Amino acid sequence: MTTTEMPPILLTGMSGAGLSSASKVLEDKGYYVSHNLPPFLIAEVFKAGQENDPPVRPMAVVTDTRSRVFPGSIKETVEDLEAIGVKPSILFLDARDDVLIRRFDSVRRTHPLQKGDTLKIGITREREAMESVRGAADVIIDTTALSVHDLRRAIEASFGSMSESEQHITVQSFGFKHGSPRDADLVVDVRFLPNPYWVPELRGFRGTDEPVSDYVLSQDAAAPFIDNFLVMLDSMMDGYRHEGKNFITVGVGCTGGHHRSVAVAEEIVRRLRDEREELDVNVLHRDINRD
Repeated sequence: MTTTEMPPILLTGMSGAGLSSASKVLEDKGYYVSHNLPPFLIAEVFKAGQENDPPVRPMAVVTDTRSRVFPGSIKETVEDLEAIGVKPSILFLDARDDVLIRRFDSVRRTHPLQKGDTLKIGITREREAMESVRGAADVIIDTTALSVHDLRRAIEASFGSMSESEQHITVQSFGFKHGSPRDADLVVDVRFLPNPYWVPELRGFRGTDEPVSDYVLSQDAAAPFIDNFLVMLDSMMDGYRHEGKNFITVGVGCTGGHHRSVAVAEEIVRRLRDEREELDVNVLHRDINRD
């Protein structure tokens, strides 16, 4: 995929959720990234990029809660961009409050909305202020359990081979013991399948390994479940497109996120790629290396 096909991105989210790390990932992918612009200037920057000779592409702008002191809003910004022929994808980073608190404490920073109150109050104020932006986001990534490397993989899963006109599906395996992904649009539970963990010769493998994959997918209930799920997902795609939702995240969960969910997620992705060539499909294994 060439950089001219890569969509413009508005990167925003909660303070402490990884905006700086995400912007570095986009820069590594070839994006020209502008940081902390007031909303009323964002359209001007994209316009300048379009009119440059040659045009500056792809472009991303990072805007966070600190821009609240300037006029304008994300919604107005998106409308301004569409008026000049730019349709940005909004990427929102989030994390649990307790994790945000721990991250701020570790670097001894003051939250931008904390003022003279507690860090928890500052985060609550920001979450309320960002609620409408989160609701308008095309892609939401919950960084609660993600390392910097995991965040890179999550962004690449959503934007790695993306064009502006396709529908994009990220299938994410996870372990319920680590919490359900808050950024998933659909969550399915495959704990009804026998667990390879209790098979001694399979315990050390993962769902990406052939012995575990063969074991999981050979279970009587596996194929009918995947068939039925794909029929259900297919019935939803036109509705998602009609509602303007071109980014869908499917969570596939088992107990630890090592075996069953990984094998089933891989098979769902394989089937989608084989049967729905018009979709951009990626896979992410959130907890495959966690204890």
